[in-house]
Amino acid sequence: MRINARKILAFLLISGLLFAFTKPGDRFFEIAKNLDIYATVFKELNTFYVDEVDPKKSTETAIEALLKSFDPYTVYYPEDEIDDFLQMTTGKYQGIGIILAEIDKTHRITFIEENSPAHRAGLGIGDQILAINGTRLQDTPETEPAVLMKGAAGTNVSIEVLQIGKSSTQIFNIKRETVQIRNVVNSAIIQPGVGYILLEDFNASASKEVKNSIVELKKQGMKELILDLRNNPGGLLTQAIDICNLFLPKGTKIVETRGKVEEWNKSYMALNQAVDTETPIVVLINNRTASAAEIVAGVLQDYDRAVILGQKSYGKGLVQVTRDLPYRTKMKITTAKYYIPSGRCIQALDYQHKNADGSAKAFQDSTAKTFYTKNGRKVVDGGGILPDQLNDKKALSNFAQSLLKQDMFFLFSSYYHANHAKINPADEFLADAILLEKFKSWLTKSSFTYETPVESQVKKLLETTREQTDYADFQKNILSQSEIWNTKIEREFDRHINELKPLLEQEIIMHYYLQKGLNSWSVRRDPTILAAVELLGKPTKFAAILTQREKR
Repeated sequence: MRINARKILAFLLISGLLFAFTKPGDRFFEIAKNLDIYATVFKELNTFYVDEVDPKKSTETAIEALLKSFDPYTVYYPEDEIDDFLQMTTGKYQGIGIILAEIDKTHRITFIEENSPAHRAGLGIGDQILAINGTRLQDTPETEPAVLMKGAAGTNVSIEVLQIGKSSTQIFNIKRETVQIRNVVNSAIIQPGVGYILLEDFNASASKEVKNSIVELKKQGMKELILDLRNNPGGLLTQAIDICNLFLPKGTKIVETRGKVEEWNKSYMALNQAVDTETPIVVLINNRTASAAEIVAGVLQDYDRAVILGQKSYGKGLVQVTRDLPYRTKMKITTAKYYIPSGRCIQALDYQHKNADGSAKAFQDSTAKTFYTKNGRKVVDGGGILPDQLNDKKALSNFAQSLLKQDMFFLFSSYYHANHAKINPADEFLADAILLEKFKSWLTKSSFTYETPVESQVKKLLETTREQTDYADFQKNILSQSEIWNTKIEREFDRHINELKPLLEQEIIMHYYLQKGLNSWSVRRDPTILAAVELLGKPTKFAAILTQREKR
């Protein structure tokens, strides 16, 4: 593909005009000089490189490399990815309502939206997708299945599927629809008087969904509320402001943004009448609660409107603005940091000053500044929102992590689903001893591989001592103890069975009852939710947390 010489000439003439109005040392001179260099490099490559140069691919690579040097949130969206951008901001996309992942060298459905076109057609979690519109996925490994499934609402997509438990494939012709991604994926009374809202996203309808949930739960007798923001990556700043406004009076300062462009600095206020300023609230967060979700948690903490429970949040205190670029492309650029009412910024990483390997430096706890909530409680900046009450989740064992990484829970659940028509209702389902034994037996016959840290170290030791004169005796002695250090999947399974049990239950429930079933299971088994219910049941303790003033 040849680049139009006249276009390059025009670009260089523009660069020349920039040079005419700048001088060495000026910032604009440097910009013009380097744009000129880039254009010349590209012209030379296009003219003389041995193979054909793809201008689109080359330019996108250059742009992505440039933006990568700043922070992970400053991103370029080429024209063919605008639909993905719109999906993130609006929560809508045109498709059939499934998510695929490559598991065990196959493309399988890992998520299906309830009442979506795919769900109504009879597809299920674990089903293997072989071809889309006649294109076999194994023949085009470089092609994303999601790209093949894209298309306008009202058009058909043909999918060849090998369903769980069936020996032959089927062709499903499914009409695409506009699918709305829900922000509130669960809203229910989980204990007498205790409402629960699980908020997973912050797209354009988030505040409306939360408001509707609150109104409905109050009709059902809600006296206390648990707002679950765990694993919420954030989204639109406006939605975070509006959600805070649901619980705080009109005129309350919500958040302030400060950046390089002073005229863009802004304080955001609660503009509407609150829906509820009295109901006791516990907000759940963890280390994957980020951005807009952290704003909600931090603002409610600063005004002593809620008790924050869980783990320290992620620490993303940066604001992005979308800028339109030529030819229907866009760029999301970090323009400011946000500051919540106490005055603190919770950004955890410093992208301006980086480590030798290019990674961002973490702000040190020793440099954290002290701020105070409305009631005089001590809070600190840098590194996320620290909960009022810690409820740290115990880290998974290496064995459990290996099972998750190799998709063993998913694959066994698919196998189990194929061989058992039904299970108990989601809120009653338990992985009993018989089921766990089946899982263990299946695991020993599967492709699962695991090496304990001890076994890994022993093997490394044997390798490093191979050249020593007494290696044979050393090896003999080590191997004689192999029963102790050598991996036995059955032994590791039994050792970690209490940890594996809930992970297996969740995956099997997801296969049978989708997200709705998993929600039903979680509110009765999740330790953090149960801790929140317990705290709300102790109003004196709850009030004490919010009023315990620090000495200044």
